[in-house]
Amino acid sequence: MSRLPVGYAASLDSITLRLRLPIFPLVSFSTTKPKSTPLHFTSSSVAAMPQNSDHSHRHRSLEVIGGGRESFVGALKDLERPYGAFPVIGWNRHVETIFAAWFRSLPEVRYRRECVRMEDDGVVALDWVAGDDLRVPADAPTLILLPGLTGGSGDTYVRHMLIRARNRGWRVVVFNSRGCGDSPVTTPRFYSAGYTGDLCQVVKHVSSRYPQSNLYAIGWSIGANILVRYLGQESYDCPLSGGVSLCNPFNLPIADEDFRKGFNNVYDNALSSSLRKIFKKHIPLFEDIGGDYNITLAAYAKTVREFDEGLTRVSFGFKSADDYYFNASSSVLIKDVRVPLLCIQAANDPIAPARGIPRQDIEDNPRCMLVVTPKGGHLGWVAGSEAPFGAPWTDPFVMDFLEHLQSSFKTSPSPSEPKVVSVSTEDVHPVEV
Repeated sequence: MSRLPVGYAASLDSITLRLRLPIFPLVSFSTTKPKSTPLHFTSSSVAAMPQNSDHSHRHRSLEVIGGGRESFVGALKDLERPYGAFPVIGWNRHVETIFAAWFRSLPEVRYRRECVRMEDDGVVALDWVAGDDLRVPADAPTLILLPGLTGGSGDTYVRHMLIRARNRGWRVVVFNSRGCGDSPVTTPRFYSAGYTGDLCQVVKHVSSRYPQSNLYAIGWSIGANILVRYLGQESYDCPLSGGVSLCNPFNLPIADEDFRKGFNNVYDNALSSSLRKIFKKHIPLFEDIGGDYNITLAAYAKTVREFDEGLTRVSFGFKSADDYYFNASSSVLIKDVRVPLLCIQAANDPIAPARGIPRQDIEDNPRCMLVVTPKGGHLGWVAGSEAPFGAPWTDPFVMDFLEHLQSSFKTSPSPSEPKVVSVSTEDVHPVEV
């Protein structure tokens, strides 16, 4: 039987558990820095602090660390409030994860789709808010959104963040990876948890379209892992002005280990089923590939690990699934990030385990800050004023952080012109499909 590659990295996105809502194409939807001390305290230690302590306005329910903490924490004023998980729903990490995937509201957004050809002839789909070319100034900040594995512009958490940023005057675009959000698949390769080539080209393309605009990005789950890897790889040369990582698995071997335990098998089965369906939909593209691919294993994979062993690791040149997970982890690159980065994690995330967070590297990096909530599940965070059906608790913090970065360009004593990044776009080709 023919063997074929698929680059779906699969360890980690429970959002597919919901028997995904349909996502349509051309969418008109109606619908040298001092080391920081962790801000994670017991009730008694907080009570004992002097009134003017630097910690007195950071609530004890949150862990806040990072080399960039003192630079950024002042912009996140709501950190003084407790994290209040929504009753019942927020008391169990699995209930919260599943509730958010199934029942979170879906804001109405009308998109204009742009398909962009990659250097290997693959195609990704960029969904822009329809009409923004006329409504949004050319120098408005631009925000690129990277959904989780198999996610796209139709996902609830993506749309909530898009609406919030758009209401603040930002231009927003959703990056639908190959095969996701009905993005066309034109080559026998999708994407993986560690592959940053497509994101690199998308950033170049967006920058070339809006050269007066500062660019930022937000990633969720696998999208966060890809984003942090990109930021680390680009390091000092990164064209982005800042980034946000949410529910990042960081250390994929640890995430893989936990993914196959207990109730997590439910997510594993659901996600492997979703990957199989995507794979089978595009089988004609992968005929007569040859090589070391195990088509049978992938086509009937009962776990994400089996799928990755059969296809993903071979497609991207790894010796085994373990080799793939180790080398695709963003935890090894966060020390090289040189643009402001906010990471938000949930301590009880079943898919992005807290023990995988590279805390020391974040502490040692003056451009990074980490906030860990006591609850939240995976892509849940059913808390705050909009709970239980509205935007995740994280969204206001994310927007405050990004606007703090953007305002620094306006208030800086250096020239007032927005940062312009010169990039080559010879390898980026817009296409229509």
